[in-house]
Amino acid sequence: MKRLGIWCMLAVLSTATVAWPQTRADAGKAVLALEQQWLKGQKTNNPELVAPLLADKIVITESDGKVLDKAGTLATYQKTKWDSADYADVKVTVFGETAIVTGGFKGKGTDATGTPFDENERWTDTWVKMPGGKWQCVASQVTSIKM
Repeated sequence: MKRLGIWCMLAVLSTATVAWPQTRADAGKAVLALEQQWLKGQKTNNPELVAPLLADKIVITESDGKVLDKAGTLATYQKTKWDSADYADVKVTVFGETAIVTGGFKGKGTDATGTPFDENERWTDTWVKMPGGKWQCVASQVTSIKM
């Protein structure tokens, strides 16, 4: 009986594996497009482009250690003015209904207090495909890079 159960599990897993490459590729492209929308929101100083990408209970850890929720993040974005914002070395890894995206970020602008900044960072975003089929970011973490 145990062997039959193992063989059934292997059959299911091998079938699932055959379907994965297309599914993962499509998911990766979808999440990458959302990351580009996020970047566009920064470049155009438009947090409304970012708002639908963030889950209601998102946790964002900034490079200074501050932890923000969705409202706090959008409020910060609303007050931040970007002169430039660009991604580099972006990679997407899909695990079923979850995607991990990593990349580099370089941006210049003025923060919420009016202080100019020039940032070099590495970031990790965790995306989840929600029950309605929409991908949303549930966690983001940023680390400053010293140049």
